[in-house]
Amino acid sequence: MTLRLHDTRAQQLRDFVPLDASNVTIYVCGPTVQSGPHIGHVRAALSFDLLRRWLEYRYGRVTFVRNVTDIDDKVLANATDDEPWWALAYRMEQEFSDAYAAIGILPPTYEPRATGFIPQMHELIATLIERGHAYPASDGSGDVYFDVRSWPAYGELTRQRIDDMEAAADADPRGKRNPQDFALWKGAKAEEQSDATWASPWGEGRPGWHIECSAMARRYLGAEFDIHGGGLDLRFPHHENELAQSTAAGDGFARYWVHNGLVNVDGQKMSKSLGNFTLASDVLAKHDSLVVRYALAAAHYRSSLDLSESSFAEAEAALARVEGFRERYARAVSGAGEQGPIFAGGGFFAVAPKIPAQFAAAMDDDLGVPQALAVLHETVRAGNSALDVGDRDAAARAFAAVSGMTDVLGLAPTASTTGDDGATASALDTLVQTMITQRAQARADKDWAAADRIRDAIAAAGITLEDTPDGTHWSIDG
Repeated sequence: MTLRLHDTRAQQLRDFVPLDASNVTIYVCGPTVQSGPHIGHVRAALSFDLLRRWLEYRYGRVTFVRNVTDIDDKVLANATDDEPWWALAYRMEQEFSDAYAAIGILPPTYEPRATGFIPQMHELIATLIERGHAYPASDGSGDVYFDVRSWPAYGELTRQRIDDMEAAADADPRGKRNPQDFALWKGAKAEEQSDATWASPWGEGRPGWHIECSAMARRYLGAEFDIHGGGLDLRFPHHENELAQSTAAGDGFARYWVHNGLVNVDGQKMSKSLGNFTLASDVLAKHDSLVVRYALAAAHYRSSLDLSESSFAEAEAALARVEGFRERYARAVSGAGEQGPIFAGGGFFAVAPKIPAQFAAAMDDDLGVPQALAVLHETVRAGNSALDVGDRDAAARAFAAVSGMTDVLGLAPTASTTGDDGATASALDTLVQTMITQRAQARADKDWAAADRIRDAIAAAGITLEDTPDGTHWSIDG
């Protein structure tokens, strides 16, 4: 089956045909680092992590670029005398990176900062002026604007007419020809930080928001690339403006536009401007990182996501079912004397991981993760049924399929997502196994009171015991 993606520009599903099947290219708009990430930022990054992982499975190599906007009105506004804008931006960038890493979002191939590409922005602006699509402000302010009426295709991404658009609010209207014209370069202002300006052919100043991404995408992916991604709220004006300035400069730019849905709170999008956001750090402090990843991935990437405590409870229960099967299978394999490499989350690979056809079909259908998760859980049920009747071959096939699916979805437990390293896990297992042995001895001695005390002590530590015909097994009580 061919991978199909919903292209915002075409407003329909399209077969995905990369420019180069040996290297799929993606540019995703990253954060503006004026403050720490909320859970909506993490959901957006996860949406494209899932797309990237699936493209890597399908094609092998993916060049994935996600930028950092480290110079912006909001960054400057949030700076203080004690923390300059550039220090604030760097600290917030680290918070975003930490939140992404916590739930297993892969680092990008390249992660450029806007301030590192001022010359490339100047080059692009100069090209637009030369082609008659941009102009320096007539008032000598140093501003440079894109002339939206010079480009007949302006508005095609969001299917709007210029006359129906509100005035662009990304810069002072000084020197504009049209209210909808947007800033490519912002002349220096006396009230702004003096070290937040760069020399340019049009005077001291700093870049507009939109020109940054066009310049960085061109630098790393060339004049034309496969996929441009970002949140639904970026379609206008940001992505509309990127498309206009890049194509007006002669670049093919993005062949597919993919947008993820937003996280809602009481029917409104979660955003810093509305003040209704939940910090990613607060969510991750309260819930296991894999649970957070599952909860954010469970809805289709293009849908709105209403998060609640029940979302995390359902995710935790779902992951427990998957891990329960892993552990049962590992015990069955080790109990039969078979050996295989232990993987980070526990258990054994008796056969190589494998992706079921139904799972692949779901993922190929516009990244249908909800349907793919349904295949995962049906495979877990089939694997448990096979173990119930002692069908080792069927259980091995189910385990291979579960391993393949969780690997692709980033839901396989690892040291980074569980927060445990191998030494910690080994030490904990030794302690619990010692207590299990002591409890078994107490029961053999018919010292029921001692056996109960040991079990209660284990339970108080958040550990559950399972007595089975082949021994007592333990797990962390979620």
